[in-house]
Amino acid sequence: MTFLILPLIALCLFYSHLVTAFSDVTIYSPPSSYKIPRVLYARSLLLAKENVILATWENYGPEPPYFPIYQSSDQGRTWSEIGRVKDEVNGWGLRYQPFLYELPIDYGGFPAGTILCAGSSIPSDLSKTQLELYASQDRGRTWKFVSHIARGGVAKPDNGLTPVWEPFLMMYKERLIYYYSDQRDGKHGQKLDHQISDDLRKWEPPVDDVSYSNYKGRPGMTTIAHLPNGQYMLTYEYCGAPQGGCPVYYRLSADPLKFQSAQAHQLKTPAGGNGLSGSPYVVWTPAGGPNGTIVVSSGGHPEVFLNRNLGAPGSEWKKVPTGAQRSYTRSLMVMTDPKNILIVGAGLLNGANNKVTAATIDVSR
Repeated sequence: MTFLILPLIALCLFYSHLVTAFSDVTIYSPPSSYKIPRVLYARSLLLAKENVILATWENYGPEPPYFPIYQSSDQGRTWSEIGRVKDEVNGWGLRYQPFLYELPIDYGGFPAGTILCAGSSIPSDLSKTQLELYASQDRGRTWKFVSHIARGGVAKPDNGLTPVWEPFLMMYKERLIYYYSDQRDGKHGQKLDHQISDDLRKWEPPVDDVSYSNYKGRPGMTTIAHLPNGQYMLTYEYCGAPQGGCPVYYRLSADPLKFQSAQAHQLKTPAGGNGLSGSPYVVWTPAGGPNGTIVVSSGGHPEVFLNRNLGAPGSEWKKVPTGAQRSYTRSLMVMTDPKNILIVGAGLLNGANNKVTAATIDVSR
């Protein structure tokens, strides 16, 4: 039976290599010539039907900036650059807040498997913001401009200014939704909006997702997870909240186009009632129990926060250590083995030593 046992051992070793957790893998370390914060706001994407992960981030190198595309074919342990998303229409560069999404179906003349990149094109003087959409049909290697979504003013997070930024993409009922943060409404310092397209080129008018009557309230950084009970969970930071700071809130809705009418819940851990702070990201994985596990990251914590009760108000959120560092708006991604979550971060908001890193955590324990 030796001829059967040896291949079996090799196969087991292969899969054990795939699922072993790791921490502090460097995806990219920028040169010292880059402007502080050098890199920021990392995002990742697991390609369907492939054992390939893509990552991108804000790059503070020579003008005009672009969104680098790095690839890993070994579950996040090693990375190499395969492409760059460059501004093809404004001449400003793609400067802030990229987001990657893979089309699950043929859509708008693009085949299933097309990779979309959303982000904000901004000139070097930060005088304008323009939310854009780019597409790649060769798995991230080359990119073409698709459409403009929303145009705003000065790219500074100050009440009274009018930028648009922080996009998140998702399909619902075979329509693409482009979520973002919007400061253009004079009634609100900032609110969360979405726009919908049937062809990736023409976009319906903005619809509010989260806004507060308090002008200084600034909900931001939409991320959404689809839960197995049909609910959608929206997480966001609420800067200017009554309790101060930027606590993390979430809303649950069976319709991801109607979060505005859903109840808001602050995300807290049981011990002392401590709340999460700033730049959240949420995913759901089927691992960890009959309801799976909701995993939330926050920019104020190196840990992640787990909920195994579909986010029911008052249910427990468990604070779990990770091998990842604190980062401004870290991203989360469910890996091929769904008990493993990939955490990709790019450092602190004004960090002088930022680099892009990856770590995994087993959330089934």
